[in-house]
Amino acid sequence: MTQPDILVFYPVYDEGVMHKIDQRYHLLRLDRAQDKTAFLAEHGSKCQTLIINGHTELNQAHLDSMPNLKLVVCSSAGYELMDTTALRNRNIQLTNTAAALFDDVADMAILMVLASMRNLVRGHDYVASQIWAEKGMFPLQSSLKGKHLGIVGFGKIGQAIAKRASVFGLNIAYHSRSKNPTSEHHYFSDLADISLWADILVVVVPGGHETENLINQDIMEKLGSSGILVNLSRGSVLDETALITALKTEKLGHAALDVYKNEPSPNPEMIALERVTLYPHHASGTLETRARMSELVLENLDAFYAGNPLITPVF
Repeated sequence: MTQPDILVFYPVYDEGVMHKIDQRYHLLRLDRAQDKTAFLAEHGSKCQTLIINGHTELNQAHLDSMPNLKLVVCSSAGYELMDTTALRNRNIQLTNTAAALFDDVADMAILMVLASMRNLVRGHDYVASQIWAEKGMFPLQSSLKGKHLGIVGFGKIGQAIAKRASVFGLNIAYHSRSKNPTSEHHYFSDLADISLWADILVVVVPGGHETENLINQDIMEKLGSSGILVNLSRGSVLDETALITALKTEKLGHAALDVYKNEPSPNPEMIALERVTLYPHHASGTLETRARMSELVLENLDAFYAGNPLITPVF
């Protein structure tokens, strides 16, 4: 039996899973082609499916070369570099792997909140640089218990953060496009209002045009001079110029960032600031989660070719 052709824009992380995909399907490795345009022109019409990740562009020109495309299987949670309007217009389905990573991202959110609140990075430097012996006790920090935690975005990740945060005695509220009828936490319909209320604001919304610079100067100033801003969504969601100004003028207390507008080389002025905690876009970066994300790619492909419902459809 002839194996279906699958175009690979970007391979999955787990090599074992990639080997399984290679055994079950005929892979056309666009990712390895020297002349990608010529490769796509030659092979694009053969494929009903493609494998990609959210850091790889998928535009109208690509789609024009794939007239028989039915399914895009994304190995990451985000897909903002894809022309989703064009996909919808052609009734091309899209899957992602967000279902695999919400626990690890929620864990990282709590880690970054704690590291910011207790100034972990500066504390490490205080010991490692021998300043402790010279200057004495490290300055007192602030307790976490009783603080107001605002979560911007209340999908699976936001809900997982709320579950973990409740253990620490935090007061929890959330802002999203609509109220979650199953949640016991207070809902703010207005982003500005939750920013005024919160001591800590954790942002876990999708990237893309709709959320670009969602966290702007006004939101940061409402969070205030002792407020902590944690961004685990996409760099585009945060106005980095406004962030630099807010931190320099002490209108915002601290920023903890896992994502940046210019990755992997963020704005040097921003990363040089003292009141920032930085992580290299790796909130979901565990071996276990990457393996599960890879497995979901295979499971979605298998479901499609078996004529079964997709495992993790976006649309």
